[in-house]
Amino acid sequence: MEEQDVRSNLKVLLTRDQIRARVQELGKRITRDYRDKNLVLVGVLKGAFVFLSDLARAIDLPLEIDFLGLSSYGASTKTSGVVKITHDLTQPIEDKDVVVVEDIVDTGLTLSYLMENFKTRHPKSIKLCTLLYKPSNTIKKVPLEYVGFEIEDKFVIGYGLDLAEKYRNLPYIGYLEDDTKQGGDS
Repeated sequence: MEEQDVRSNLKVLLTRDQIRARVQELGKRITRDYRDKNLVLVGVLKGAFVFLSDLARAIDLPLEIDFLGLSSYGASTKTSGVVKITHDLTQPIEDKDVVVVEDIVDTGLTLSYLMENFKTRHPKSIKLCTLLYKPSNTIKKVPLEYVGFEIEDKFVIGYGLDLAEKYRNLPYIGYLEDDTKQGGDS
């Protein structure tokens, strides 16, 4: 199905307006929680780039932004269970207050690995922010401080999430109606 345009088969899960409103709420909370702190947003590539961009603009504080690439999927829609760093941070996070920004938390395995890795880098604090969370798929519980939406076990695309590297640019989040629990990203 990845070669044809799947947009006509997509069901909208979250509209552009729903996403925008929730991102604004999260931005206000982070602004309140990190006033007078040395905040660094770390976006997990590739999926979180759209969410991170909107979230950063919703935070009314001076902040730094960095990116980290992680993979446990390859070209598959199911996790391999093996996490690897595909792109590391460009700046140290030691003594900084870090908020990791993720598009979706599915099994928790990827973010559990990331939290352990980041602890060795000695940040002042580290919290997790995800746009989407699938609690039914949790294998490894991670402490999610900021959650946009809890969703069912559906393979979702749009607003940064992809299907075979396509559809990240959709302004909403959708799923294929004939989806049969294909997984997620983290």
